[in-house]
Amino acid sequence: MRCEYFLRSLIGSVCALVVSACGGDGGSSPPSPPTQTPPPLQPSPDPQVTPQLQRSVVMAGLQSPWDLAFAPDGAMFFTEKCRGLSVRDVNGTTRRLFGSSGAAVVASDFFCQGQSGMLGVAVDPEFATNRFVYVYMLSSLSSPPSNRVVRLRVDVNYTTVGDRTDIITDIPYKAAGNAWGGAGAHSGGRIRSHPGEGLLYVTTGDNHDGPLPQDPTRLGGKVLRVTRDGAAAAGNNAPPGADARIFTLGHRNVQGIAFHPGTGQPFSCEHGPGHSDEVTPLLAGGNGGWDPRPEQGVTCADDYCGYISNKSDGTPTPMTDLDKFPNAMRPWWTNNGRSEGMGPCTFLIGTQWSAWDGTLAVGIMAGRRLDILQMDNDGATILVHTVSDIPAERLRSLVQGPDGSLYVATDGGEIWRLTPRT
Repeated sequence: MRCEYFLRSLIGSVCALVVSACGGDGGSSPPSPPTQTPPPLQPSPDPQVTPQLQRSVVMAGLQSPWDLAFAPDGAMFFTEKCRGLSVRDVNGTTRRLFGSSGAAVVASDFFCQGQSGMLGVAVDPEFATNRFVYVYMLSSLSSPPSNRVVRLRVDVNYTTVGDRTDIITDIPYKAAGNAWGGAGAHSGGRIRSHPGEGLLYVTTGDNHDGPLPQDPTRLGGKVLRVTRDGAAAAGNNAPPGADARIFTLGHRNVQGIAFHPGTGQPFSCEHGPGHSDEVTPLLAGGNGGWDPRPEQGVTCADDYCGYISNKSDGTPTPMTDLDKFPNAMRPWWTNNGRSEGMGPCTFLIGTQWSAWDGTLAVGIMAGRRLDILQMDNDGATILVHTVSDIPAERLRSLVQGPDGSLYVATDGGEIWRLTPRT
């Protein structure tokens, strides 16, 4: 299935990426990540032809669902922030697998606070043989507590999990409130498995900690790229002296990451501080340009200038500070210079999407909407279409299922299935 996913649009040298995705056992060296200007996106079909969506409610009554992931057979894993990991099998039976009291496996170290808890979930690309899933969770095993990436093995009947392995244990967590928000804020939390590399990309947040995003020795405010065992992936191009697991640094609170279906290019979808939600193509060793530390002569409460100016001239702290970081990665879309709570994102794949085939779907949480971004060959956004035929909701997760439909988790406690009308 993943081979078909790539072969439809890959050409030339990118075919080597497909070979790696289709044939490996996870032990061979993955392709190198992008290090130069990202390849251009291909234009979509006629932007005037947009599909109409049919919405069905797959599940309701959930408690803060946060993320979704699908097994190859169509079983749907989902997380609830304060309950943990569950699965809905192909027969429609739902079971709680891992987390708080009532799960098949209770994790005594797991807890939730503020924006933190059981967040991202990803399925291993070789799930059919190794049964691995990965979750991003808050844990009290360390002092202070930390966010972790935990690998679990799911039994063949989807009734329980075992072989817990904490593959990343030191992602910072905001343990106490400050002037800018309560404990648990800005943890990031999305995990995605790259379909060509077989590697995990993990997004983390800045914890309302001014120095954290630009600190190359700590994992907050970063995008990590690691093996299935949590080791640094080859080719991350981390700066000298940096933690080798860091793929990019200088981020605020990335809650969306997606891979272009034709190039494999990773894109971050990042929540802005009152301005400038950003969609950015990521490059190995790149800097997102977010630096909320106060500059010389400027005072900010708790040394965090994320919502006010960190500059002596009083201009807002930029999401991508090109004066300070002239080589920072440039965003390809900035939501008209405003922030409305950009969260999840995913590329739409398949002819059933007609004009939206290859476009980027982005959930705007505070704006309570779904936007479809179409880009031209130079990477410029030439069309933004707001989906009008779904209810206004805070969208927490966007994942395309094996059936080609778009599945959506909402803060209202539902999981939707969105299918283009034929």
